[in-house]
Amino acid sequence: MKTQSTKIALVTGATRGIGLETVRQLASAGVHTLLAGRNYETAVARALELQAEGLPVEALRLDVDDTDSIAVAFEHVQQRHGRLDILVNNAGVLVDDLQAGASGQSLDTWRSTFNTNLFAVVELTTTLLPLLRNAPAARIVNVSSNLASLTLHAQPGSEVYGFLVPAYNASKSALNAWTVQLAHELREGPIKVNAVHPGYVKTDMNGGQGEVDVAEGSRSSVAMALIGFDGPNGSFSHLGESLPW
Repeated sequence: MKTQSTKIALVTGATRGIGLETVRQLASAGVHTLLAGRNYETAVARALELQAEGLPVEALRLDVDDTDSIAVAFEHVQQRHGRLDILVNNAGVLVDDLQAGASGQSLDTWRSTFNTNLFAVVELTTTLLPLLRNAPAARIVNVSSNLASLTLHAQPGSEVYGFLVPAYNASKSALNAWTVQLAHELREGPIKVNAVHPGYVKTDMNGGQGEVDVAEGSRSSVAMALIGFDGPNGSFSHLGESLPW
C-alpha cells in the first residue's frame, strides 16, 4: 500500500520519552507516523496505544546501530509507502562517566556514543535519502542539544558552561556539523535539514532531572518537521529561536 495524500514520517528512538511524544504530536497533526524502535514488540504496543486514540501510527522495527536493520526498514517504507516526507533522527545515547571528565572517558564510551549519535544518523539518513527525494518537499530533523554549542561551552556564565558530558557533547557538535554539510548539499532542492535543541527535558536518559516535560520537549522537532517552503535550512534552534553553534 502506498499512501499518496497523507505525509509520511519516521521517528527513531520512538518507544518512549521525546521520541514517543514526537510521534503523538505528528500523528495528531494528521501525519502518518512510523514509530521506530529496536524492540518491535514494544514499538507495536506503543503504536496500538496511539491507534486506540485514533492516531495514524504504524510500528517499525529499527535498530539505528544495525546496518541490516536499516536496510530492512528502507525496504519496508519503500514497498509500503514509496516515499518519506519527514525523518526525525531522535535516537541517541548518553553513557558518559559523569565523574571522569574529558580525559577520563573510556574509548568504548567515545565509540559507542559517536556510533549512535552521529554515525547511525549519517547511515540512516543517507540510506533513506532516495525515499526523501521521492517526497514533494521532505524535512530532516536532527535532535541535537544546546550541549553541542561550542560557543556556549566556551562562554563563562552560559547555561552549559562546565556541564561536562564530553562524549555526548562532542557527538552532538559533530551532529550539528553533519546537519550543516547535508543542508548545504541539498540547498538547491526542496529538502530542508535542520538541528533542534528540545530543551532540558525530563527523560529516562537524564534520570528525570530535566526542567520541562516531554510534550514541551517535542515541540521543536515537530515544528521543524512541519515547516513550509520558506522555513529555515541548515539551522540550529529551540522553539524557533536560533542557537549559537
